[in-house]
Amino acid sequence: MSAPADLLTLPRSVLLALWVERVGAGSGPLQSALDAVQGEDEPHTVRLGEGADASGEGLAGLLAAWCSGPRDVAAVLPAPGDLTGVPAAAGRLSVDAGECVLVHGAAGSFAAVPVVEEFGSALEPGYLVTWEVRAVPDWRTRLLGTLGSLAESERDLRQALISATEALASLDVARWRPDAAEAIASLRGDTPVRWPVPDGLDGRRLRVLVTAARLRAIVALATSDDGGAVNLWQADQRSAALREVDRAARRAMSAATATPGQGPSAAARS
Repeated sequence: MSAPADLLTLPRSVLLALWVERVGAGSGPLQSALDAVQGEDEPHTVRLGEGADASGEGLAGLLAAWCSGPRDVAAVLPAPGDLTGVPAAAGRLSVDAGECVLVHGAAGSFAAVPVVEEFGSALEPGYLVTWEVRAVPDWRTRLLGTLGSLAESERDLRQALISATEALASLDVARWRPDAAEAIASLRGDTPVRWPVPDGLDGRRLRVLVTAARLRAIVALATSDDGGAVNLWQADQRSAALREVDRAARRAMSAATATPGQGPSAAARS
């Protein structure tokens, strides 16, 4: 059994953050950003809250508004009990979605959350995505101070991989979920990823994104059920160990979208 391909798909908010950074910087035209973020979804729609604005319809209008001048951007990937960096106005929506994009530009600061509705069948699924956009206070100092540097995130990911390996070995995943164990083994290798990220993305940022995505996929597989041979205490131990792994992976993925010194906003400040 190979690892399901969708487990290594980047969250829509991460893709949007990477492209918002690049559009207008000479390396990411608007249509490329739309194609990358929307993928095989139906065309994304946008619902603007009070204080938010766009320069046209749908995601194209939102991108045009956000990318018309210098900007700072980051994706955040919250979970229940861990809302680090998420403005209160977008807290509930962000936790439900598991992701959020934060943007700061000349017009102010905004949070955008993708609300996804699935339709179709398991064999031919479809997705309707609406970005809920809210005006929020300036988020930059608080978030960047919490995330730390990209180098720190990469170091934390290495430790998280060790922790995940130890946790899965001690809980004997191969015994209660041989199919998951095989998929996990493939994720720990050199599983190729083909993401529609902007050309020229810094090698360290891409490396962190790939490692974080693999760790999150491992956690998803290992916690997909309690396993017939696992008692409640073991299930709780497994969840506790892997929860911290997922937390490190989520924060690293966020840090890879919020690295200072990249993109048009940095150029404008220099």
